[in-house]
Amino acid sequence: MHGYLSKKESFYYQIKFFSASFRVTAPDFPGFGASAPLTEAWSVGDYADWLEKFIKAAGLNNPVIIAHSFGARVALKYLAKNPCAAEKLVLTGGAGLVKPRTKKYTRRVKAYRIVKRFFPKLAEKRFGSPEYRTLPPLMRESYKKIVNEDLRDCAAEIKCKTLLVYGREDTVTPAEEEGKIFNSLIRESRLEICEGGHFCFSENPVPFNGAVYKFLNGD
Repeated sequence: MHGYLSKKESFYYQIKFFSASFRVTAPDFPGFGASAPLTEAWSVGDYADWLEKFIKAAGLNNPVIIAHSFGARVALKYLAKNPCAAEKLVLTGGAGLVKPRTKKYTRRVKAYRIVKRFFPKLAEKRFGSPEYRTLPPLMRESYKKIVNEDLRDCAAEIKCKTLLVYGREDTVTPAEEEGKIFNSLIRESRLEICEGGHFCFSENPVPFNGAVYKFLNGD
């Protein structure tokens, strides 16, 4: 399950490698890749509900879930609601934590609201992350719902064995922050840090695939 603003092809090396030993099913989330665009702003819960329907429609029984970044948010939400619905879980660059708001952040939000009241176009152009500014209006509303939901409680509900893989140079979801926190929250989890950044699975696919293969086969 791919990350935000990505698509299933981001897992090209994993699809190719694991297809030799497993049935591999790789969807595009609604609003991304080859899937239809959204008609309303979806939350993480909406994507988790979609995933539940997709898994049933695809005839997947107790699958292994491999998820990156935003895909990890969806996996956590889905498995918190359906704790026995996956055999194992692999999260790479997993996101889903809302960090404490700094004074700088609070001041920037206030400035954004003031500017938006009088100059809405300027506010949308100057404020927010680069990722946020590339989105059309509907996807911006969805993005805000997604990034403002903290999934610690969902992580604590996960019951399947979980492998957490984070890139050593990941600045989006640092291993020292997200990785270690999720490792402490998910009881049956193990944290591995590999070379690479937020897309370590595609930057260094051989060690990533090897670690996941061992995990899937009981190591």
